[in-house]
Parts: sequence; C-alpha cells; structure tokens
Amino acid sequence: MTPAPAAISLKSWKLYCAAFLVVWAVMMFGFGMWPEVLQHWRMAVVMIFGSLVAGSTPMGGGTVAFPILVLVFGQPPASARNFGFIIQALGMTSALIFIIGRRVPLPWNLLGGSVAGSALGIVVGNYWVGPNLPSPLVKLLFSCMWMSFGILTLLKNPEICRLKGRAPTHAWKAGLLAGLAGGVVAAMIGVGVEFAVYAVMVLIFRADLKLAIPTAVCAAAMASLLGAALHLWIGDVGHEAFMNWMAAGPIVIFGAPAGTWLVSVLPRVRVLYFVASLCVFQFAWTLSQGAHTPAEWKFTIGALALAGTTLAVLYQIGRGAKAGVPQ
Repeated sequence: MTPAPAAISLKSWKLYCAAFLVVWAVMMFGFGMWPEVLQHWRMAVVMIFGSLVAGSTPMGGGTVAFPILVLVFGQPPASARNFGFIIQALGMTSALIFIIGRRVPLPWNLLGGSVAGSALGIVVGNYWVGPNLPSPLVKLLFSCMWMSFGILTLLKNPEICRLKGRAPTHAWKAGLLAGLAGGVVAAMIGVGVEFAVYAVMVLIFRADLKLAIPTAVCAAAMASLLGAALHLWIGDVGHEAFMNWMAAGPIVIFGAPAGTWLVSVLPRVRVLYFVASLCVFQFAWTLSQGAHTPAEWKFTIGALALAGTTLAVLYQIGRGAKAGVPQ
C-alpha cells in the first residue's frame, strides 16, 4: 500500500465539485431544464441517504436507488442499473478523489486488478449473461446479493470490526477475480464490484475496515465509470435516468465523500448492523413483491446458497492464511 500521489489533494476534490456545479448550473438555467428536473426531486431525496451509504459502507449508491426505482417507481431494472452507473460515476468518483486527497494508503495493486476485472466482467455480463436473465430474476439477484452481505455482517460483524490487516502488495490477482465477479453482477444491477472487493479485503486479507471500505468505494467508482461509459456509448441511458441524475447530482458529489468521513468517526459495529438490517428488510420487501413462481424461488435459494458458499470459502482461506503467519 502506498499513500495517495502528492499531486492529488483535497484541492483537487474541490475543483472537481466546482467544475460539476458550474456545468450543472449552465445546463439547468442556461438550457431551461430547471422545471423538468424539479419534477424529479424525489430521487434527490433518495440519494441523500444513498450517497451517505455509498461512501460509508461497501454498498454503492445504486444499492439504495435500485430497489426504490424498481419496486416503488416501477421502472425496469435496466433503467435503474443505468441510473446507478451514472450517479455512482459522479458521486463515488467524488468520494475517490476525496479519499486520495486525504492520503488514505490504498492497495493500488489490488485496485488495478479490480479495474481490469471489472471491465471484462461488465462486458461479459452486459452482452452474454444479462440478456439471458429475465427481469424478475434480475430483481431477485440484487436482493440476494445484498442479503448475503447482511447475513455475513450479522454473523461476523464483531470479528470483522476487530480486524487490523492490510492487503499485500501482490494482491492484483485477487483484485482481478473480485472485479470480474462483481463486474458481471454490476452489468445487470449497477452494483457488485464494491461488495466483491470488500469481501476479499476482509475475509481473505483480514483488512481493517478503515482500509477495506475506502478500497471498496474506490473500486466501485472506477467500475461505475466503466459501466457508465459503456451505456453512454451504447446509447441506452434514457431521458428519465438522465433527469434523475441531474436532480441528484449536487447531492451525491458531497454525500458520498461525507460518508467516507463518517465511517472514520462513527462506531463501525453499529453502522454495519444498521446496514445489515436494511439488507434484510429489502430482501423481505423484494420477495413480497416479486417471488411468485417456483422458478423464482429456486433462483433465490440457489443464489443465496452460491453467495453463502463463496463467502464461507473466502473466510476459510483467510483463516488459514492467518494461521500460517508466524507469530
């Protein structure tokens, strides 16, 4: 791990925010977009909480936006995914620059591997996996993924919060695999890389949460930039997603960095228990809304079993590696 490059400081974050606000103001008032954007005020409210969650936990802002857009606003999962990518590309990039500006010593080798893996995973998920997964199963995939995080936290939270390890400098292969797995999932629901990187950090490398969570945030920021770029190039980022982005943009550029600061001062055990309770709630909510057929129930059970088995294997690898380290 190395500290942030000297050329990048909190001044860079301030310039990033100022540049966005200038462009946003020109678009809002110079092009007369204010009345229409104002109609999307609900998403701005949602992303107050979403951006804080994105910066303070290994859950991207799309984790909050996706179920709200799909289950409350009735939008298709693809639209919710696209919004998740573009809003995280803005807000979590702001958090990334803020983290670097605060000189957090990040595992750049692992992050480099996660970027390469994310790029491949997003392409595979977008062109080969996603088209073969019906919309109801995409909703359940999202729910099962974060339920697995909730279960992990409820079972291992005190132990995870006591960890003090760091990722080794040669962890690029672990980052590559985490980015690949998370990227395939993110291609369908807009989030996933952050959780995969977080799981590797805490379960295999037994990393301190003050390192693991910022690393997950940075990995998600770079994956979201890749996902946003892909869908802007494809041209399927719809008008509704863009209007929601305009409404929530000024919130997330400050909310996500605020979340990264909060995680350094709030009790970690309580924060993660709160997040775990949200995961359980959204799982029950999603099932009540969407799991109605035998195929959907089988998919849910299979997805949870796969996620649980994967996390258990990673945990055992980490325990074994720790046991093999000379005391």
